[in-house]
Amino acid sequence: MQTAPRTAPPAESDALAGMLVVGQLFADVVFGDLPGAPVLGHEVWTSSFGAGPGGIANFALVGARLGVPTSIAAAVGGDTFSTMTRASLAAEGIDLSYLVTVPGWALPVTASLGYGDDRALVTGGTPAPIGSDALLPDVLPAAAVALVHLEEARSTWIARATAQGTRVFADVGWDPSERWDPSLLEQLDDCHAFMPNHLEAMAYTGTDSAIDAARRLGDRVPLSVVTSGSAGVVAVDSASGDEVVRPPVRVHAVDATGAGDVFGAALAVAGSRSDWSLLQRVDFACLVAGVTVSRPGGASGAPRLDELAGWLGAHPTAAEPGRYDFVLEALHDQGESSTTLFR
Repeated sequence: MQTAPRTAPPAESDALAGMLVVGQLFADVVFGDLPGAPVLGHEVWTSSFGAGPGGIANFALVGARLGVPTSIAAAVGGDTFSTMTRASLAAEGIDLSYLVTVPGWALPVTASLGYGDDRALVTGGTPAPIGSDALLPDVLPAAAVALVHLEEARSTWIARATAQGTRVFADVGWDPSERWDPSLLEQLDDCHAFMPNHLEAMAYTGTDSAIDAARRLGDRVPLSVVTSGSAGVVAVDSASGDEVVRPPVRVHAVDATGAGDVFGAALAVAGSRSDWSLLQRVDFACLVAGVTVSRPGGASGAPRLDELAGWLGAHPTAAEPGRYDFVLEALHDQGESSTTLFR
């Protein structure tokens, strides 16, 4: 299949890429807070419903809403869902210079059904017929951080981004074959951080706990982070030896769609705060993810910076006393004249 010619975007777009996200884009239709799994022949209604960009866009939505200039590199088609998704991303102020149109291909659509503490996914369509290397020009944007879902084949742009000083935060999708080929982890040599969930982490490392998996992965990357949904998160900084085990924010989880991506993007953004410890960066990411899962619509429910203080005030039991004093202090110190906590 032929793709549209790839040309470098105008030079001014490079300055927009404080955060670069690269990978598979979806259109998401999200049904949350369901009483249970769907039953054949039955119809279930829910008021917890949302629709919007998904997949790699989850990272981009969080970056943009936290005030970080964000660019997205992904394949789109000429179909209606591609048009709608482009419009939604543009409305968030996300730079679309690195979207590549693939003639004859349509954007996959995922229906997410959320119940209990998790969700089930059904996707219609086919994966993008081009890899991430085809999405980017030879001269990469000067991003501070990049986020990517690792592909089966090594992407050469990751090593180039790392060489120019970009910190690459990588995640991985579920392996439908459940072979969990450990050779995938060789790509981590070029990454700053790896952020799988506990099932993926344990499967790839052959361990039987999130903390053991995080420690094993810490041999490969400076920062390994293993998320476990309602069980919390483990982070290991292999350079300093710091280990953090933190609980999630206490909320009623309406919709867990994209929660891991939301956490990962918030963690990557928080890494720019040299005055925040690893524990504080993890806690900030827990907060952003917690607010998101309390709302319908997956990552489309991610909060903006100016919502955080009000949300914490309205949910005094969401975290133990004092846990988020550092966030409130940072927001206060920021003042009304600044749009972001992150440089």
